[in-house]
Amino acid sequence: MREGQKNLEAIIFFYNFVPLIAYPLMTIIQLQYLIEVANCGSFSAASERCFVTQPSLSMQIKALEDELGVILLDRSKKPVIPTDAGSVVIAQAQETLRAYNYIRESVAELKGETSGKLRLGVIPTIAPYLLHKFIPDFVREYPRVELEIREMVTADIIEALKHDNIDAAIVASGTCGDGIIEHDLFSDRFYAYVSPENPLFERSNIRIEDIDLKDLILLSRGNCMRDQIIELCQARRGIPSHYYFESGSLDTLMRIVDCTSCLTIIPEMALEYIPAERRAQVKTLAKGATSRRIAIVVRRTYVKNSIIAALESTILAKAAPQAVPQTA
Repeated sequence: MREGQKNLEAIIFFYNFVPLIAYPLMTIIQLQYLIEVANCGSFSAASERCFVTQPSLSMQIKALEDELGVILLDRSKKPVIPTDAGSVVIAQAQETLRAYNYIRESVAELKGETSGKLRLGVIPTIAPYLLHKFIPDFVREYPRVELEIREMVTADIIEALKHDNIDAAIVASGTCGDGIIEHDLFSDRFYAYVSPENPLFERSNIRIEDIDLKDLILLSRGNCMRDQIIELCQARRGIPSHYYFESGSLDTLMRIVDCTSCLTIIPEMALEYIPAERRAQVKTLAKGATSRRIAIVVRRTYVKNSIIAALESTILAKAAPQAVPQTA
């Protein structure tokens, strides 16, 4: 009896396994690996991103090429780039993965589950002031969501969304272009942070037109807040300045202001982290000065709606901005 059962198991194994050898079928994993190599431009980098060995990843992509009968990646180029056939396959593979994820997300929503992986980008002028306020609660309330966060400038976020390297981002509204859905969160007003040695320090309220552009120090290129400030001040290239200094960090800009006669522009969400002894350096900008809207952005094809809804509700509940009283 036991021998007969072994024979039956062998027959079942044979008929299930042999067709896979004779008629190989592409898999979701193969498509994911192919897209990752195209995004990274490197087999080694892609294998690290996929948490597999490089030989395993290479073998899967080679099996896909053998099945289709075409070369999908030009391995002679550095970085590795798709062939013409590869570009066509990758475009379709991206659509296939979106449909695959949509199936999983739809079933999860029917079950009332909020689960899955969320790759979230956050711009540097938001990350240090917002993330710690909502992440502990989000992780506790949604333990089945795997949260992966990267601090990135807006330009890199746009590219990452385009190439499916992140799922969503927290940014300033209106900065990510077409093909994006925005979930509005809240307004974040701009303030001036002024050196005690600057003539504007004695004022409690500053008009934009009174700011001497020679004294204004800015965030580095790639930060959307820099572009907003330049537009706000109608600054032009070629204006001479006492200091030419750019940084990706608002904290660094404020420290430079502290030891010079300069000023910079900071968002409202940064105010509560300014020490009390330096609070007098924060000045309101006159009525009509701009603010930014903070938003969660996702691609129009993104399907993990329950996760985004959970993220939005948690941020609004736990990280709503609170104005800090100003010292005149």
